[in-house]
Amino acid sequence: MEIYAGNRSSGARPVQIAFYGGNFLGLPVRVVRAFLDAAARFVAAGRADSIRFSTRPDTVDDVRLGVLSDYPVSTVEIGAQSMSDRVLRQSRRGHGAADTIHAVELLKKNGFEVGVQMMVGLPGDTEKTALASGRDIAALAPAFVRIYPTLVLAGSPLGRQYSQGRYRPLDLEGAVQVTKRLWVIFYNRRIPVIRMGLQASAELEDGSSVMAGPYHPAFGHLVYEALFLDAVCSRFSDQPPDGTACLVVHPRNMSKLRGLNNRNMKRLTDQFHLRHLAVETDASLSCNTVVVNGHPCRLYGNRPDAATDAGAPCG
Repeated sequence: MEIYAGNRSSGARPVQIAFYGGNFLGLPVRVVRAFLDAAARFVAAGRADSIRFSTRPDTVDDVRLGVLSDYPVSTVEIGAQSMSDRVLRQSRRGHGAADTIHAVELLKKNGFEVGVQMMVGLPGDTEKTALASGRDIAALAPAFVRIYPTLVLAGSPLGRQYSQGRYRPLDLEGAVQVTKRLWVIFYNRRIPVIRMGLQASAELEDGSSVMAGPYHPAFGHLVYEALFLDAVCSRFSDQPPDGTACLVVHPRNMSKLRGLNNRNMKRLTDQFHLRHLAVETDASLSCNTVVVNGHPCRLYGNRPDAATDAGAPCG
């Protein structure tokens, strides 16, 4: 904490000290206070602005929130994972959808910024239940959402189920497709999706901990490129190109349009029998627009104000 908190520069974005990777409010109160005491010193010294953490929904209650009242905590993320009680039971989460609803409402009532984390591909999960969970989470109006694909980790109960043939994870393409549809649900409700996929790490990269599942270090990029591909294909299907085409996007979206290893361009060229496909940039374009043969195509759903939304993948 000392190393990173000391690197704050003037004019930088707000700095938060975060506690992730566990069930923060499920820790003994003395441990929670010890962590918060340490973090609060950096806030008091002006080296950070506030504290955030993630926790299970069934650990959020008036007693635990009373502990937080003594500290500069501003953001709490709820590990909901699903809003299907059947999926939660099969995943042995130990809480239900009602716990998530109660936690979000209680946190909002107490003035916290609330984020919700969800997973796709859990035991018993289907595209239908995942999308229903997305709609239920969107109805709670969190400040932001994270979406993670389920991975099978060595030594875990899920790993044993996988080894026994009792669990089959999503493949990468399936995870991308359902996450893409979830992204649109949240986008249309003005809820930013601040992360899709796990943060890359040495353990994940070398494969020592992952037995199976849709891990990719650029999972979020794959979702965005699928959205761009859909938009262009939709336009081409309505007005088939005559062998040549020109696509224009904001410069920051060039890689998302092209896809990893230029694969969106290859797919479009093959599918629509293009002899020439030009890609250009225009910094005046909104972040959720691709111009296809002179026709602006809005991405990501049906919101009338979509062109001005900060959630579009241009940052």
